[in-house]
Amino acid sequence: MRDSSPNLDDYDRVTTGFSWDQARTQLDGLGDGRLNIAYEALDRHLAEAGGRTAIRFLAKDSDTPVEISYRALTERANRFANVLVELGVESGERVYGLSHRIPDLYAAVLGTLKHGCVFTPLFPAFGPDPVRQRVEIGEPAVIVTTGRLYRKKVADWINETASVRHVLLIDELDQAAGGAEDAVALMEAASPDYATRPMDPEDPALLHFTSGTTGKPKGALHVHEAVVTHHITGRYAPDLHPGEIYWCTADPGWVTGTSYGIIAPLTNGVTMVVDEAEFDAERWYRILQDPGVAVWYTAPTAIRMLIKYGAELAQAHDLSSLRFMASAGEPLNPEAVNWGREVLGKPFHDNWWQTETGGIMVTNFASMPIKPGSMGKPMPGIEAAIARHEADSLEFVDSPDETGELVLKAGWPSMFRGYLNQEERYRKSFADGWYLTGDLARRDADGYFWFVGRTDDVIKSSGHLIGPFEVESVLLEHDAVAEAGVIGVPDEVAGSVVKAFVSLKPGYEAGAELRKGLMGLARKKLGPAVAPRQIDFRDDLPRTRSGKIMRRLLRARELGLPEGDLSTLEGSDQ
Repeated sequence: MRDSSPNLDDYDRVTTGFSWDQARTQLDGLGDGRLNIAYEALDRHLAEAGGRTAIRFLAKDSDTPVEISYRALTERANRFANVLVELGVESGERVYGLSHRIPDLYAAVLGTLKHGCVFTPLFPAFGPDPVRQRVEIGEPAVIVTTGRLYRKKVADWINETASVRHVLLIDELDQAAGGAEDAVALMEAASPDYATRPMDPEDPALLHFTSGTTGKPKGALHVHEAVVTHHITGRYAPDLHPGEIYWCTADPGWVTGTSYGIIAPLTNGVTMVVDEAEFDAERWYRILQDPGVAVWYTAPTAIRMLIKYGAELAQAHDLSSLRFMASAGEPLNPEAVNWGREVLGKPFHDNWWQTETGGIMVTNFASMPIKPGSMGKPMPGIEAAIARHEADSLEFVDSPDETGELVLKAGWPSMFRGYLNQEERYRKSFADGWYLTGDLARRDADGYFWFVGRTDDVIKSSGHLIGPFEVESVLLEHDAVAEAGVIGVPDEVAGSVVKAFVSLKPGYEAGAELRKGLMGLARKKLGPAVAPRQIDFRDDLPRTRSGKIMRRLLRARELGLPEGDLSTLEGSDQ
């Protein structure tokens, strides 16, 4: 039986003895201080585990999984790298991926990195304008996509962009997709052998776009050394063990789907489940059951959707293989943690990180008690603090449970190295050698960090700083509530007061009595200064394409403000 004891069994001991130099020795490298993310993900496994399944692919229209070994995935990635060579694409140029979850997308990502090019993932649900905007900012030489996505999102404007020399279709060539090239045929004709290019650790490898809340997308640039963080956090946060079956439900179009849906699992030698289909509760439970998934990494939105379907559906499946469940993408409400424990037999472990950090920075470890609603404790090698800053100076907050900005000591391997073409914006992200996350948080007496809210989401009411997340979490404790979004609305006396928007589970009806019950629950848990003064019931709350509730849009509609360019809100920092 495989040893499933936690990789990090003693937090204090491991943290005290940890160094990034030591973490680098857990990877093979390519000599002379050089490395390559794709080499660590694929090539180094071939001698001992080349026959192990790397991807267990589930097509949306088939119940028969396709097993792809580490050796087969390596050869497919090599073929893609050789296609780039044949097309004259040089190391350092950018390759964009716009595709649903199909095996050749993963081969393209890894083949791009093997060749020393920079890969940029794009979310396939983006509309044409967000795709074009990111192409114009990043100026890729190649776009890898499918025939359908090319026709719907790219074909109408691609000839107006100067940088793109090739559009490669990684499904069967659609004759209607004029101007695109058949990557499948090109890969079949290419050699399965390719000597992975040794890269300087500071050579660019990944360009992730993050939209934030306002303005144009920002391109956060990461280097090949980021793989050191990907690998070690994959071991310590989702607690990956070689040979186990792992399912990350995040789309590869986001940073989570790249860092923890491709790189970290492969460097740690696991078998990844890749499901082409969109969310379906019964299908998800069947996937967890049938191959015996050991580690499941999903998102709060998905967990809340499963909660809506009730315990009966979950308990109709054998989920005994699950030993660890984690969540990312947005803060995880305590209700979801408790539901996992009660219904699935194990709690969900929340964690915190951003596109800019490249990897998990704060997490609830497998070996530590969970405090529902907490982000957890910093990863080994990560120094986190609560601070207040003015100009370029910081004042650190040492007292427990005081709110301030979460800041990280700069220097971890996956820290972004810049915003593309925005040097001044990048410089302003740091003060006194610390990265300013823009998130408000607090640290309790036990060293656990708690998310309060984004600096531009926090509500200031009668001198109190109120984080929407804590109010939403309490409302979600009510049996009737499926989703909640909280904003501040103007008040002549208090400055702002809390207003909540609530959608209900099936079988519950909105009304004065329910509103009174929700307000009573919030006052009991939060106190009258923090509890909502107003509650509206909505059938649906506005969301980003990644599932986050759009508080900015709720606020704009409530106050009659311009809603702005919603394409900037289609993204997710995770």
